[in-house]
Amino acid sequence: HIVENKPMEILLVEDNEDDIVLEQEALAEAKLVNLMFVVRDGEEAMAFLRRQGQYQHAQLPGLILLDINMPKKNGFEVLNELKADPALMHIPVVMLTTSDNESDVVKSYAKGACSYITKPMDFDKFRGVIKQFALYWALVARIPAHAR
Repeated sequence: HIVENKPMEILLVEDNEDDIVLEQEALAEAKLVNLMFVVRDGEEAMAFLRRQGQYQHAQLPGLILLDINMPKKNGFEVLNELKADPALMHIPVVMLTTSDNESDVVKSYAKGACSYITKPMDFDKFRGVIKQFALYWALVARIPAHAR
């Protein structure tokens, strides 16, 4: 059956306010994706995804953009919990981080991330990366229909 091409809903898990602003601007320019919500640490991310507390009416995102270095629960801990939870393990997770450490790249894929993007420091380069990312995820990649 055909799923209409509506913008993909993204959950951004990021604690750096400057990066959040850059990512929101870049994603807003990429019309094929819709930034549905921003959470600022790993515990908040899991509460959102499990619809706990203030997030009881949250809808599951089609994709999660996950930073590695965050307070309370880091990106790897969040990734471990997501991939161990049958209700959440189907959601594609993209690591979006300033780390270009090879061991972080290897660890991300080993723990179930489907992509790893190192944030360029330059906003114009970053905007280009996000546009390519949005095109790929909205037009090329296929995600589970119930994650939309």
